[in-house]
Amino acid sequence: MGMLRKVVDSFSIMNKSILILGDLLAIGLVTIIGFATHGEAEVFFLPRMAALYIPLAISWFLLAPALGLFQREITSTPKQLWRPALAMIFVAPLAAVLRGFILNAPVIPIFAAILASVSAFGMVLWRALYFRLIRNQ
Repeated sequence: MGMLRKVVDSFSIMNKSILILGDLLAIGLVTIIGFATHGEAEVFFLPRMAALYIPLAISWFLLAPALGLFQREITSTPKQLWRPALAMIFVAPLAAVLRGFILNAPVIPIFAAILASVSAFGMVLWRALYFRLIRNQ
């Protein structure tokens, strides 16, 4: 029984690591796509990309655990895919405010709204893919 518990724990840790890495990649992809749609995907835009990516990632990892987005019961149930979208509704405005502080720029409400919707869509796509990956294990 002890050996089985170790195997289950190692799968749990590995799955959580994949989930966290995927969250970071999804946030990064949304950031890059956002800049690319504005024709700002060149290397010299990296500092501005970081000024969005870092606050978005920090905000995500501050709020997502409070909504249970790293609990196996939630990540293994497709009926719970609404949770990442709900989280992004709160994460994006916080990230927009942090970005405003970093850039010493005003926070534009429409930017926060678009960031929330696009990030929610990206995160739900990633989490659905993650569900399919763990379901097939």
